[in-house]
Amino acid sequence: MNASPEHQRILLDVADLDRRIAQAERARTKPAQAARISELVAIRQDQLRELTTLTGRRDDVRTELTRLEADVKLVEQRRARDADRLAAATNSKEAQALEHEIASLARRQSDLEDIELDVMGRVEDADAAVAAQQALLDTTTSEGSALTAQAKAEVAAATELGAQLTRDREAVTSGVPAPLLAEYTRRAANSAGAALLTRGTCEGCRMMLPSTDLNDIRNAADDLVVSCPECGCILVRTEESGL
Repeated sequence: MNASPEHQRILLDVADLDRRIAQAERARTKPAQAARISELVAIRQDQLRELTTLTGRRDDVRTELTRLEADVKLVEQRRARDADRLAAATNSKEAQALEHEIASLARRQSDLEDIELDVMGRVEDADAAVAAQQALLDTTTSEGSALTAQAKAEVAAATELGAQLTRDREAVTSGVPAPLLAEYTRRAANSAGAALLTRGTCEGCRMMLPSTDLNDIRNAADDLVVSCPECGCILVRTEESGL
């Protein structure tokens, strides 16, 4: 294929724009925060499950404490009632029975209050565990929200940049003959598409060309489209090519 050296040099601008467009597309579809955000989502799910478990345990202990408080109150009411009956009793046998029951209720109340103190400690521990887990969850959520906001901003910026670069590419390629552009596009599927030959080295694959290939390129007409024997991209020759 033949094309003017000027048109071939335009392909360098097209290749640079394509590279930048690809970078913008990667930034749009795979923001830098994506991996950490996915990790945080999994961490948050685990933390939420643990919080649910701890909250359930705390609620169970609170329910137990409520029941004990009701039992203590009931015993206190029975003791007060028996005390009133004892004060009004005139029968010694009845009075003795009431005294025995009051003593028994006192022991029962003491036992319940001991258990109540233990359960109150368990409630306190459960509250602390729930609070600590909630703090972990809040920290994870906060980091995730911040990273998501950053990712959205970068995606929006990359989308805008990609659109601008695409418009720039359309403007640049408007001056490239269709056959040459089609050849560049075909090669760009597997290489840089077009690259500068600098001092015997292909800037597309960074490989130094063998002397035999350089001799062939040196002897080729200026308008002949030549290729890198290593990567297959179009080699654009300039005064920097070392030919």
